[in-house]
Amino acid sequence: MTEDDVTGLRREIDAVEHKMSRTVELGGRAVVISVAVFVLIIGYLLPWMGSASGWDVLLHQGDAAGKAGMVPRLFAATSLAFGVGASALALITRRWGLTWVCALGSWFASVDGLLAIWTRQSSAGLTSPGPGIGLIISEVAMVTLGVLWFRTAWSRD
Repeated sequence: MTEDDVTGLRREIDAVEHKMSRTVELGGRAVVISVAVFVLIIGYLLPWMGSASGWDVLLHQGDAAGKAGMVPRLFAATSLAFGVGASALALITRRWGLTWVCALGSWFASVDGLLAIWTRQSSAGLTSPGPGIGLIISEVAMVTLGVLWFRTAWSRD
């Protein structure tokens, strides 16, 4: 082996090492995350308040128009952005930095979801219906995603 061969081999090894340092191996956790994302999407199809689905709350249309407050709409937006969008991107790219975005965003959305359920319960019967099954399912899916993404993000040395 010549000096040029050793130098070229060293550069190639360094490039592979650099690439691997930016990626994360999800293993079986990827399947559980995918199922949680699917459950979150199902939660958007079910009623969140009265007969208004999560999509109606997000788009502020149908039964949700004028009835959905800011907190449920914020939860609908953040859970869609972090729970579906960022999670799908992180599953596809396997970037370690995106696992942190998903972890922090999922927990932010989880707090929004808790507040959305609380506001629906505290105002139920006055001017708006209480929290629907879709809102509760979406909150459980977001908490699950938050736990899974944090465990993934912290699993790196």
